Amino acid sequence: MRKIRTILVDDEPLALRGLAIRLKTFDDMEIVAQCRNGREAIKAIRDEAPDLVFLDIQMPGFDGFSVIKALISDKMPAIVFVTAYNEYALDAFEANAQDYLLKPVEEDRLAQTIDRIRKELQLKTAASQTPKLLKLLESMDVPPGEELAAILEETRLNPSERFYQILHIKDRGHITRVDVRDIAYIDAAGDYLCIHVAEETHILRCTMKSMEKKLDPQVFQRIHRSTIVNLNKVKELHPHSNGECYLVLENGSQLKVSRSYRDVIGRFL
Repeated sequence: MRKIRTILVDDEPLALRGLAIRLKTFDDMEIVAQCRNGREAIKAIRDEAPDLVFLDIQMPGFDGFSVIKALISDKMPAIVFVTAYNEYALDAFEANAQDYLLKPVEEDRLAQTIDRIRKELQLKTAASQTPKLLKLLESMDVPPGEELAAILEETRLNPSERFYQILHIKDRGHITRVDVRDIAYIDAAGDYLCIHVAEETHILRCTMKSMEKKLDPQVFQRIHRSTIVNLNKVKELHPHSNGECYLVLENGSQLKVSRSYRDVIGRFL
C-alpha cells in the first residue's frame, strides 16, 4: 500500500493533535511533520516534499495563503485548507484546493476528503491546482510582509525548480504532460490559454500573467499582451517598413511583436 506522506499545519496544539489522531485511523496516511506556524511549514514542505498538506488558514505571522505564496511551484502538494472561519471557504475552493475542512473536523467529512485525495493522487492531478492557486494569490493583491519577503529570498529555488518544466493539462478526464521546451508559443483566449506544441493546441485555464511568472524568461518572452513566444523556436525576424515587426517560428507561425514589447527584438540583434 502506497503511503500518502502528509504534513499538518496549525497554530492550535489541540487542533493539531486532534487531526493527527483522526488521521491515524487511515492505514495509508503517514504524517511526516507537524508544524505550528507558517515558517515551520515552509521549511518542512520544502524538506519533506509531501503528497498532502492540511493547512490552517488563520495563523499569526504567516497565514495559510502566505505559505502557499512562498511555495507555489509545479511541485505543489495537494492542499486541504482547514479553518474555523466559513468566510474563507469560497476563496479556498476557487483556489482549487483539493478540499476544505471546517473546525472541529468531523470524522465523516474527513473520510470524504481522504477518499477524494486518494483519487486525485492516483491520477496525479494535484499539480493542476497551481494556476488557480496563483490566480487566488493575485486576486488578493497583498504584497508579502517584510518577514515573508525575507523567507522567499532565503528559500529561493534554482531556476530549474522555480520555473515550469512540465505542464499537466486536463481535458475531459485525460491528463496530457507537455514538456515546456516543446512549446512554440502561447496565446490568450479570454480566461484560457492556448498552448501551441508542434501541430497540436492544448487549452489551459490560466492567466497570461500567472503563466509568464512560471516560465524561464531566458527562453520565453512576452511579445504581445496576449502572446508569449519560445525564443528557441524563432527562425526569422521580419521588420516591416511601417515599423511593425514579425517573428517567424520553425513551424511557420508568424507572430506580431507589439510596440510595447519591441525590446524583445534586441535579443535577435
